[in-house]
Order: sequence, then C-alpha cells, then structure tokens
Amino acid sequence: MTVKYNNVPKGTSDEHYTPKHLFDALNIEFDIDVAASFNNGYVPAKKHFNKQIDGLSQEWLGNVWMNPPYSNPTPWVDRFIAHQQGIALLPITRGKWWDRLWASQCVVMPLIYNFWFERPDGLKAKPIVFRTALYAFGESNITALKMSGLGVIR
Repeated sequence: MTVKYNNVPKGTSDEHYTPKHLFDALNIEFDIDVAASFNNGYVPAKKHFNKQIDGLSQEWLGNVWMNPPYSNPTPWVDRFIAHQQGIALLPITRGKWWDRLWASQCVVMPLIYNFWFERPDGLKAKPIVFRTALYAFGESNITALKMSGLGVIR
C-alpha cells in the first residue's frame, strides 16, 4: 500500500520548498541556489541551478543556498562541506553524511520540531517526519543564523 502525503505518493517527490519566512528571517543574499526548484521564486540568490542545470555538475562560486533532494543528499552534502561557504537546510538523521557534516565544524541550528515546507502548489505542507536544521559555513552566514531568531546555534 502506498501512503499518500498531501496527495502525493510517499517517496515519489523531492519537491518540498523552503518557506519564504525562513529567508525573511535570515536576511541574506546568496550567490547561488544550487538545488533550486522551478516554482519557488523567492530564494534570494543571483543564480539558480535546477534539474535542467544540474547543480552538482556546475562550479559553485561564492555564497550558496542548498535545500537538496532529501532522497539522495550525500553528494550534495559532500560538495557543501568541500565548498565551506553557505547555508544548507537538511534533516537531522542517522545517515553517514550527517556524521561528516557534524564533524566538519559547521554551525548547526535545529529548527522547530514542526517546521513546514511548501508544496509545489504554494500551499503549506504538513511537517515532515524528521527534524530539520540549518547548517552554515562562513562568518556572514553564521551571523545571519545568530540574528535570525529562528533558533539556537551550536
């Protein structure tokens, strides 16, 4: 039996968009959104890589925003750690990639337990089943987390 979530079969879509209020709180501009969606036009980035312009095969320059496909975050996280400049929205998980991210000395800010994403149609999605956090490298990004009021950092 396939479990439905917001009328989309569970596990069939990585289309969960970062809500605008998160970017409003961060109050920072990014050079690149490395895993952009087609429908979420308010990520404050100068350039957007999407499914057609594969962010993993492009050069990452400057400050990056990353909300990657949660179905396969490992290559994205490894690239984010190597880049060392940006903010990522990722789950808190038992995956091996998470151990590498934690050991990288990035700053981590767990978000509220019922953090919600937006659906492709722009409506508020139900909270996902696992906690999410913001992970940051670079002084301007760490400052943005501190000033955002979104939570406490490690």
